[in-house]
Amino acid sequence: MAVSLFLTNVVSASSSTLLVMGDSLSAAYNLRPEAGWVSLLDEQLSQSHPDIQVVNASVSGETTQGGLSRFKQLLTEFKPRWVIIELGANDALRGYPLDQTTKNLEMMIEQAHQSDAKVLLIGNQLPQNYGKRYADMFFGLYETLANQYTLHYVPFMLEGVALNESLMQGDGLHPNKAGQPMILKNILPHLKLLLDSDN
Repeated sequence: MAVSLFLTNVVSASSSTLLVMGDSLSAAYNLRPEAGWVSLLDEQLSQSHPDIQVVNASVSGETTQGGLSRFKQLLTEFKPRWVIIELGANDALRGYPLDQTTKNLEMMIEQAHQSDAKVLLIGNQLPQNYGKRYADMFFGLYETLANQYTLHYVPFMLEGVALNESLMQGDGLHPNKAGQPMILKNILPHLKLLLDSDN
């Protein structure tokens, strides 16, 4: 899989980097990159926080293990001030043990903190056909991590999107172009709290 890595503009000496580590939900799956919520976020930040450089290192199909394997190099290369971690859904869809998913996310959070980067953790939910117990445990692991590490946290990035067919692609898993602004609306208030807390 090729990394859908893009820098939204040229990094200047005064800019601070926001690194997005996600899967297809952040990689504008089946859409033009500029239609994805990360690009829409960059457009907004260019007005409200013009010194922020957005780097999207999201990869469609990415698992927490894959993200962890790339993370140290990305921290070294881009030295982000903030990191958005949006991973785990592919682990769950493949039935991976949730304790390993949790451990991988813990390691990424700790590596980010060791690099003096602040983390916004983005949670997700599974369709109920994966079993209520497993789905509830998956949903709860993000809140547990957020409390454990005192993180800013988005409980469900697809709130108001996932069950609206007009906002979803035909596979029922990925938002369409019309759904991307809704995702940003869910994420932006939490991100702004993180950015503003750093002033």
